Amino acid sequence: MANRITVFELGERRYGIPLADTCRFLPLPSIVPLPKAPIIVEGIVDIGGTVVPVLDIRKRFCLPAKTPHPADHLVLALAGSRKIALRVDRVLGIEDVDPKDIDDATRITPRAEYVAGVAKLPDGLVVIHDLSTFLAEAEARDVDAALENSPAEYP
Repeated sequence: MANRITVFELGERRYGIPLADTCRFLPLPSIVPLPKAPIIVEGIVDIGGTVVPVLDIRKRFCLPAKTPHPADHLVLALAGSRKIALRVDRVLGIEDVDPKDIDDATRITPRAEYVAGVAKLPDGLVVIHDLSTFLAEAEARDVDAALENSPAEYP
């Protein structure tokens, strides 16, 4: 049975997350800064009345910073039980990947934090994120505290 992954671009690189963790894709709404949030949190957005933290995955993967652009997309996803948003340059779609075409990240390098595997697609590699490990426990607590203490004018 094939693994289904949502594939997106950051710069010239392609990444993915399991489709099971993907809620939906959206055009980029306005991101509101969240004071006292961990550095990985770019800000927050209001999605249908729910405040969702936007994670800056470029920082996590040591990619150059990029100012939000109207052509960017948000991938709404689940990191464990937490709803999060990832700002990406472009959602490319959903790929069905044969399990034999996915290498375990720990076999490639033992320090593959945040990575579940690497998919070998006909047109190149896709690094698959492990969203359950994306926010450290301390960062998750800091996000919760920042959301609880945010001023009333935040969504």
